[in-house]
Amino acid sequence: MKTIAKFGLTVLFLIVLLHSCKQAESLEEVTSESVIQTTDSISSLSAVEKKGVNRKFIRTADLKFKVKNVAKSTYAIENTTNKFGGFVTYTNLQSTINNKIETKISQDSILETLKYSVENNIIIRVPNTKLDTVIKTIAKQIDYLDYRVIKAGDVSLQMLSNELAQIRNINNERRIEKAIDLKGKKLNDVIAAESNLATKNEQTDNHKLENLSLKDQVNFSTITLLIYQSESIKQEIIANQKDKYAYQTNFGLQILDALKSGWFILQDIIVFLFQLWWFIVLISIGFFVYRKYTRK
Repeated sequence: MKTIAKFGLTVLFLIVLLHSCKQAESLEEVTSESVIQTTDSISSLSAVEKKGVNRKFIRTADLKFKVKNVAKSTYAIENTTNKFGGFVTYTNLQSTINNKIETKISQDSILETLKYSVENNIIIRVPNTKLDTVIKTIAKQIDYLDYRVIKAGDVSLQMLSNELAQIRNINNERRIEKAIDLKGKKLNDVIAAESNLATKNEQTDNHKLENLSLKDQVNFSTITLLIYQSESIKQEIIANQKDKYAYQTNFGLQILDALKSGWFILQDIIVFLFQLWWFIVLISIGFFVYRKYTRK
């Protein structure tokens, strides 16, 4: 009977162990699938540059998602950005207190409970060809995705228009310069031509700068991130700040001080009355005269 009981317990233990292993494997598969789905969900074909196509795209990505720890995820995102040749242009890591509770636990101690939220606004720029790779790498930090918006704006025609405008302005500048150099021109005509040349130079510079800005936006995509974590709680024991009543003197001393103050007041009254002796004498004389004449 003991052998059978031991055998039954052994079989039961093996069944429980196998069941636990299957549950762990299932949980691991679910977690892996969740990460893969999150990575795929924020990726987009709009972030992939097609080879052989003579188009210029300005690609941007906006993401908001929850992470386990904002500070750690921030460091991971910054490292990823640096790894793929990008740079961080803005980061604002901050905590916001949602609630503050103070509980008195002793005469000189208070338990301070803070409920706060942590978030970070991050703007990074990465090489256009690495945009999809960076987004997929950042996706590993996601615990819950709120939204992702990826845009690809075609600026090929705008850049071509700027280049053609530059060529036209350069040709006009050359003709104006030749006209200025001609002899026999009146001073007013020369001044007008010089002013026109300055305007053309400014327009050429503006088109050139605009194209440089567009090329920069094409070469480096912009990713705007808003990351946050679950509300956190911080508890700390702090010193109890005593109120004004804690610093008042002893009750007996207050009575003694009151007696002293009362005695000084009584002395002041007596002195004041003695200062009015002449008034009292006048009243007494008047009263005596009144009584004397009244009796007659």
